[in-house]
Amino acid sequence: MGEWKASSLKPILEALLFAADSPLGLKEFQEIIPDAPLMVIKNALSMLMEEYKSQGKGIEIVEVAKGYRFQTKEAYKSWVIKGLKKAPRRLGRAALETLAIIAYKQPITRAEIERIRGVDVSGVLKHLLSLELIRISGRKNCPGRPLLYGTTRRFLEVFHLKDLSELPTPEEIKEEERPQQVALFRASM
Repeated sequence: MGEWKASSLKPILEALLFAADSPLGLKEFQEIIPDAPLMVIKNALSMLMEEYKSQGKGIEIVEVAKGYRFQTKEAYKSWVIKGLKKAPRRLGRAALETLAIIAYKQPITRAEIERIRGVDVSGVLKHLLSLELIRISGRKNCPGRPLLYGTTRRFLEVFHLKDLSELPTPEEIKEEERPQQVALFRASM
C-alpha cells in the first residue's frame, strides 16, 4: 500500500490486537506491515488507546510487557469473573514473596533466595516456573554453577507492567504512596 495514514492503520492494528494471544510490540507491527512508518504506527496506536478510553467501553488497549493488548477495564473485571463463573487464580504468600525477591534481585540463585526468605523455596520455584512467571536465565559463575532465576514477559503481563522499572521502590511500598502498584503483589492472575 502506498503512503500510510494513522486512520487507515487503526482498523488493521485493532484487528491484530484482537486476534493476538499475547501483547504485540512495535517490532511485530512493523514486521506485519513493513511499509508503514514507525511513527504512523505509534500515532495509530495512541489514537486507538484514546478512543477506547474516551468512549466508555468495557475494554481498553494497554501497554504491557513492551507490547500492546486488549484487556477488560478494572471497573468491569468483577462482572467478567461473575459471568465466566471463574475466580481468578491467586498466588500464595510464599509464591508472592519469592516472586518479589526474584523481580527485585534478578538474576538470583535459589540459595540467595533461601538466604533472604529463610526457608526452602524449591517447590515455590517449580510452581512459579510452571506458571511461566519466572525463567532460568543462566548459571552463576561460581563453584557448583547454580541456576539463576529471573522474571518473564508473562510476569510483566500478569502484573500489568511495561517493564521492571515500573515496580514500586521499597520506599514506595513502605509509604504505600502508590496503592495500585503495591497491590500488584496482591494481584490475581
